[in-house]
Amino acid sequence: MDFKLEIAKKISGMVDMELEKIIDLIEIPPQSNMGDYAFPCFQLARVMRKSPNMIAKELSEKIDKDLIVDKAEAAGGYLNFFINKSEYTKYIINDVLEKGSAYGRQIGNEDKTVLVEFSSPNIAKPFHVGHMFNTVIGSSIEKVFRHLGYKTERLNHIGDYGTQFGKLISAYKRWGNEEAIDKDPINELLKIYVKFHEEAEKDEELEKEGRMYFKHLEKNNPDSVAIWQKFKDLSLREFKKLYNLLNIEFDSYAGESFYSDKMPEIIDMLYAKNLLVDSEGAKIVDLSEFNLPPCLVIKSDGATIYVTRDLAAALYRKRAYDFYKNVYVVGGTQTLHFKQVFGTLKLMGFEWADDCEHVGTALIKFADKKLSTRKGDVIFAKEVIDEAIVKTTEIIENKNPNLKNKELVAKQIGIGAIIYTFLKNSRERDVVFSWEESLSFEGESGPYVQYGYVRGNSILNKAGTINENADLSVLNTEDEFNLVKLLGSFKDALKESAERYEPFVITRYVTDLAKAYNKFYNTHHILNAEEKVKDARLLLTKAVCNVFKISLGILGMETPESM
Repeated sequence: MDFKLEIAKKISGMVDMELEKIIDLIEIPPQSNMGDYAFPCFQLARVMRKSPNMIAKELSEKIDKDLIVDKAEAAGGYLNFFINKSEYTKYIINDVLEKGSAYGRQIGNEDKTVLVEFSSPNIAKPFHVGHMFNTVIGSSIEKVFRHLGYKTERLNHIGDYGTQFGKLISAYKRWGNEEAIDKDPINELLKIYVKFHEEAEKDEELEKEGRMYFKHLEKNNPDSVAIWQKFKDLSLREFKKLYNLLNIEFDSYAGESFYSDKMPEIIDMLYAKNLLVDSEGAKIVDLSEFNLPPCLVIKSDGATIYVTRDLAAALYRKRAYDFYKNVYVVGGTQTLHFKQVFGTLKLMGFEWADDCEHVGTALIKFADKKLSTRKGDVIFAKEVIDEAIVKTTEIIENKNPNLKNKELVAKQIGIGAIIYTFLKNSRERDVVFSWEESLSFEGESGPYVQYGYVRGNSILNKAGTINENADLSVLNTEDEFNLVKLLGSFKDALKESAERYEPFVITRYVTDLAKAYNKFYNTHHILNAEEKVKDARLLLTKAVCNVFKISLGILGMETPESM
């Protein structure tokens, strides 16, 4: 029984408004003394030609007490519902325990495919914390949609095409050390890439040489292709080490080069629709209809750019996956680029362009350092992960030196602390990374929420056998009901997270759950309570641990068995 739905049905029977609209309008009041659900009557005022206050009062008088609602009260323009706490508690806890890891899943999304493109580092360049930020956010967004029952595809649109690879081929031919590159590929390739730009500032001919090698690559010159493939293989080998640390997998590594042979069709389509306009030798698409600057598709030297490849990629994805949503988790600095891509697709007659979404991400600020591959001043993701594990190991040695599986737990907590910090706030808000805050076991941090799970799991392990038929009606304290309401609101958190493409909604949710469970744990006896109460509180704890595990899993965080 979905209490929110049942309340919506009661309202629907009294007013002229669609059920789905009513469900969307129902809110959770900020304070428990204001009720458990609230329906704002303001949108009914114009239709019913009465004030919202009067509408709320009249509706409240028509609602009788039953198994769903204890009472309904008017409060200003709101109709507040106080639900039957005992029935709600039984329903929610049983629902969580029956559905297990599938709790929160929605029926009806199975045939809808959501593509999520994320991570997308450039080959032969270091995987820095900015890449990791994007990777963690994209992975969590994909997991939200997957948990909601959608069919998802995780796409890693590797940056493996463009003039920069012509420059790298030139640098490799001039200064490449085969043995050093095989031993430490990313650092060595970065070193010669930086050297190329330093030397190009002294000799302009180097830039021409770089462009020449890229043209060789475009024309499938065997020597250039072989060198480029080496860069790609070595880079993916290193990237996958990081993805394994983060427990992230991809369904496709099709990068920009994959679409190089698919660009001619796009260009032909643009010509056929008279959309390509000459501009000083280059070819552009006029996007003034969308109040956007023109979109450059072909450069004056005839070379294509990543816009061309993104157009080809979008068309390929629609044909290959027939997507419901095509989501690009890419830095916010690329907002204009994606508006131009989607606008061009619209002009080409593809209405599904409206199903393409750019989900912008902000920046990571770490000790006031800036990330610049060209100058070689980067903060490597691997270094940050390693440091997190080292610092966590030190904390464990001080707080719990006899802990079993210290290495595994340090990894789970250290990486979890980074992920939590990245997902703590809106993806559009810059992150200022602080080790002290990230690794704190107090307040809003990864270790804090993980410890909430560990506490509950420890109680369950000590209890041993749990009475699955416990009388849940004895759970009648305010702290217990607050926990139950949080469990019940998980579905709303999932839905909001998906609608906004915001993982931090889940982070906020699991933090609230940790706070509520810790308060309950510190205030009420569980194992030492009277038998009936103990059994019921153990079932509540089991339900809470289940939702902890689901929520942290969606964020990409592991749940340690002990800390």
